This record gives sequence, C-alpha cells and structure tokens, in this order.
Amino acid sequence: MASSPLRIAVLEADVPIGSVRDKYGSYGAVFTDLLHKAADASNLPREYLDITGWDVINSDNASDGRVEDMRGDWDWKRKKGYPKLEDIDAILITGSRYNAFDDEPWVVRLVTFVKKVLAQSRVKVIGVCYGHQIVGRALGAKVARSESGAWEVSVCQVSQTATGKRLIGGKDTLNIFQMHKDLVYYYPEGVEELGSSGPCKVQGMYIPKKVITVQGHPEFTSEIVAVILESRYKLGVFTDEIYEEAKTRLDDPHDGVLVAQVFLKFIMEK
Repeated sequence: MASSPLRIAVLEADVPIGSVRDKYGSYGAVFTDLLHKAADASNLPREYLDITGWDVINSDNASDGRVEDMRGDWDWKRKKGYPKLEDIDAILITGSRYNAFDDEPWVVRLVTFVKKVLAQSRVKVIGVCYGHQIVGRALGAKVARSESGAWEVSVCQVSQTATGKRLIGGKDTLNIFQMHKDLVYYYPEGVEELGSSGPCKVQGMYIPKKVITVQGHPEFTSEIVAVILESRYKLGVFTDEIYEEAKTRLDDPHDGVLVAQVFLKFIMEK
C-alpha cells in the first residue's frame, strides 16, 4: 500500500462528446473512474489517488493554472496548462481526436513538456492512444497515419511479448478497446516492446520505472465507444462495414481495469 498519495496529473488532450460529456464532463473524470476501479481491484484505498486534470490544448501559458468547471455528473474541474513536476508523481496523457504528428503550437508544447519529464528520473510517464503516440514522438520515433489506412476499432486483441505478459496479467493475448489508425512506426531505442497486432506493430512501450504506454484505450467502456462509433459513422469517418462489425464486439470482455492496475503498480515502484 502507498504510504502517501499517488499524485497523478491527467494531461487532457481532448474532451468527450454527447452523453459521455454529460456524465463525466472531461477525460480527467473518465480516467479517475478507471483508476478508482483499478485501486479497488488492487486493494488500494481510493483516497491514496490524488488525480488532477490539466487542459493542455487551450492555454498558451504552461503555468496558467486557471480552474475550469467541466460540469457533468462528476462535477469535474481541471486546470489549464501544465503541473509543476515537484507537485506530481506521474503524468498520464489521454487519447485525442487530433494528430500526434501535427505541429500545432499546443501539440509542440505537449511534446516539449513530455521531453522535459523524460529528462528527469522521478516523475513517471503514462501514455494512452494519442498519449502513446506523443511519447513515441518525444522519444524520436516516427508517428504517422497507417500506410494501409486500416482502423482498429472496438475491442481488439493484442499479442503480448514476454515483457507484456510479465507486466500485464501473464496473458498471451490482451483484449482492449481501440480507436485509431495512426501509429508509432517503430520502437525507439531503449524501449521494451509490450505487444503488437496485425495493423499495429507498436502496441505498447515500456522503460522500467520511467515510461509505460498502450495504443489501446483501457479507460473506454462499451457505452463510451458506442457514442464515438455513432458520431464518427454519421460524420462519414467509418464505413457501414467498419461500423457494423465494430458494434458486434462492443460488449466483448476487455482488460481495461487490469491495464490500469499495472499503471498504478508502475507509479508506486521505487
């Protein structure tokens, strides 16, 4: 059990839509919900998790600090800008509809901040989907659209490496929600491989006591993914075939809480 709170800064690179926004207000609350479930499963009191949300898109000033009420059933509040490293134990970079390979000012600021965190040895880095890609970019890997244009959507299987199995449940195959067609194209130097799938060779990256990332979405639920699927289908992002096939896997068992337990154990490691 942790002797002091685990101070986790969720760097929010997007906001939810529709009924998900109404419920959670922000992705900081979505991840808080996941990490609370992981704490319960790990016999770790929820009060040991000190989770804060940070809007890294809509602030030109890294130390902005203004509080924004995101409302929703969770009554979530987040700050704008970035946390001070002395005030946190880990950063968790969320997913996003945006491109991790773009050079928009806020994306460049995010990559620069992640490089700053990677350059020190105490604060740990967790990346999820877009966050996984941002970490890959910060470590020097190529991040771009899939050359095949293939999407991974809904609950998908990831084949785990020996390291992945050791860290995540001893399972040969991990079931996790996906929502992407952008990729980290290769493992950066010094990074251990966690898993792969047919469309995506780099499904997770690990540097002991420093970095852990997953391309999938452990925080997603069938309800969240149903809303995203419907929205992207109506916008013409998904074809009939992709949409209908993805819906058949919405209620498949998935390992989101297991992955989040690994995140908590990773943060607690000395």
